[in-house]
Amino acid sequence: MLSNDMPLTDITLKKLQPFDRPYKRADQNGLYILVKPNGSKHWHLKYRFNNKEKLMSYGPYPLISLKEAREKRDRDRRLLLEGMDPATVKKERKRAAEVEARGRFDVLAAELLEKNRLEGRAEQTVKKKAWLLDMANKDLAGRPVMEISATEVLAVLKRQERAGNLETASRLRTTIGEVFRYAIASGITTNDPTIPLKGALARKRVRSRAAITDKDRLGELMAAIDTYGGYRVVALGLKLLALLHVRPGELRLAEWKEFSLDDARWTIPSERMKMRNEHIAPLPRQAIAILQELKAYSHPDALVLPSQSLKIKPLSENTFNQALRKMGFGKEEMTAHGFRATFSTFANESGYWNPDAIEKALAHVEGNEVRRAYARSVFWDERVKMAQWWADELVELQRVAMEGGG
Repeated sequence: MLSNDMPLTDITLKKLQPFDRPYKRADQNGLYILVKPNGSKHWHLKYRFNNKEKLMSYGPYPLISLKEAREKRDRDRRLLLEGMDPATVKKERKRAAEVEARGRFDVLAAELLEKNRLEGRAEQTVKKKAWLLDMANKDLAGRPVMEISATEVLAVLKRQERAGNLETASRLRTTIGEVFRYAIASGITTNDPTIPLKGALARKRVRSRAAITDKDRLGELMAAIDTYGGYRVVALGLKLLALLHVRPGELRLAEWKEFSLDDARWTIPSERMKMRNEHIAPLPRQAIAILQELKAYSHPDALVLPSQSLKIKPLSENTFNQALRKMGFGKEEMTAHGFRATFSTFANESGYWNPDAIEKALAHVEGNEVRRAYARSVFWDERVKMAQWWADELVELQRVAMEGGG
């Protein structure tokens, strides 16, 4: 029961004994203490706001003393006089404290990385982002994102620009912006200071990856690959790159379980694709023959293109380009990635194929999901024919080159 006869004292509070049911003892102006059967005592304030009875909890006695409980009561009664609900104000204070604790740049950067991992982003992508965020943390760690200005971020970026790392500076701006957009979505800030920095950095001159688009020279390249004297898996891998025009990383990490030679198709899992969408590539006869040969170099449950030194590891990132250099094709003429541009050029210039089918073959992702599904189904038969046409073209160009252009 509540009693308003006398205000509470510390002596009274200490003497309060538990009963088999909870009971209340009033202090003044809505403040009371609740005594529970287990002997615990908790402070509460009963008040009315907008004609509704409401309750505030102040914590346990004696951790919260009588004096402290009254101070909290008086603070909340002042809020009521100003037309504010103490419960709402308490929630806002709690949220502000959480934001302050969580709202540091380095904390949010770590959360963003974990989010990327949970989303299944490629390990290499997460590693690169972590490297960039470590760079940003040297200046921004410990700083509340709400207080970080565009000028402060620009100073971080300019350090990379002055060192000549223009691409790094650009990527760093994008990655820092991701942290701020994550903070905005989390309700921690409303501003992304990287937005006004667009155009503030020197731009790196973009160069297309070198690719051969001359028929004679392409024939010479295919002949050089066929007679390559190094590790046979490298030559076979280069042939597959030429035939299948996939990204080098997609091929280097390929596993046998992804291939169905009976169905003449290769299903590249989404986690290895640039745009995080599964890609199915039709296999021409020549590609199937190469894959059959590759079986002698690896285990059926392992990588298709194993490293020569350690079979459980893939070929290194630079292996294909190094082989091209040994064959006499410089970096300004051809790269491993350039096989994609080579195929695109010849396929588009032939006039035989629907440009959308060519784009689908290159795994250039259509933004609209319905259109993407439509393209996959409608262009499959055309892509199968196009894959065999391209393989036959390469064989013929190689034959001409090896016969001296006759």
